[in-house]
Amino acid sequence: MSYKFLITGANKGIGYALTCEVLNKGYEVIALCRETSNVTNLDKLKSAYKDNLEIFKSDVTDEDKLKDISTNINKIDVIICNAGIMGAKGGMLDKQNTPSTILNVLMTNVAGPFFTIRAFLEKLKTSEKPKIAIISSHMGSQQHGSSDAYFYRASKAAVNNLMVTFSSELKNYKIPVASFHPGWVRTDMGGSYASLSPEESAKALIKLILDLNMKDSGNFFNYNGSNLHL
Repeated sequence: MSYKFLITGANKGIGYALTCEVLNKGYEVIALCRETSNVTNLDKLKSAYKDNLEIFKSDVTDEDKLKDISTNINKIDVIICNAGIMGAKGGMLDKQNTPSTILNVLMTNVAGPFFTIRAFLEKLKTSEKPKIAIISSHMGSQQHGSSDAYFYRASKAAVNNLMVTFSSELKNYKIPVASFHPGWVRTDMGGSYASLSPEESAKALIKLILDLNMKDSGNFFNYNGSNLHL
């Protein structure tokens, strides 16, 4: 089966690696990134993969723009909600924990996947094997004893909860929905000392996502396939 993927935050980091992995497998990608994003890397991919890659710009919090983009698309088989931001990394006294920063983290990391899935759901319903993957983080697990990155952690816990709710609502449509921890990845967010390259993470994630089925729906998986605590 040939798959068409929609990947948000596709211009850099894990999103770009996911895009490359899908294209290398011979599948199609609708690459979505922010209005302000640098898409040089995606433009280079476009010249190499031509009709297999479409590039659109929209913030994942702009549902009207997402809906406009969906009118240009016939079908989607897999939605990967990857776009996300960190926000303040420190404890409660971190001065970056401002109302605007907190709002931006929660809107991007929580409302973003919600708006993305809702905007493209009708296109997904046309697929024979639809799937939804949310790139979350083990930092969103309630089973932690850390004292930093308050709102990044809260946003990932919230999006995991959102995933479970989506899995319940979309059960009748036989659309599996799951969250995935990509591992500690060498990106702008993960840092240079992280244990995985974006390519290693993407390869593992795409394999898991392609195998995603209804019995997996509502679950939270590590990149190596093991289950994680919500």
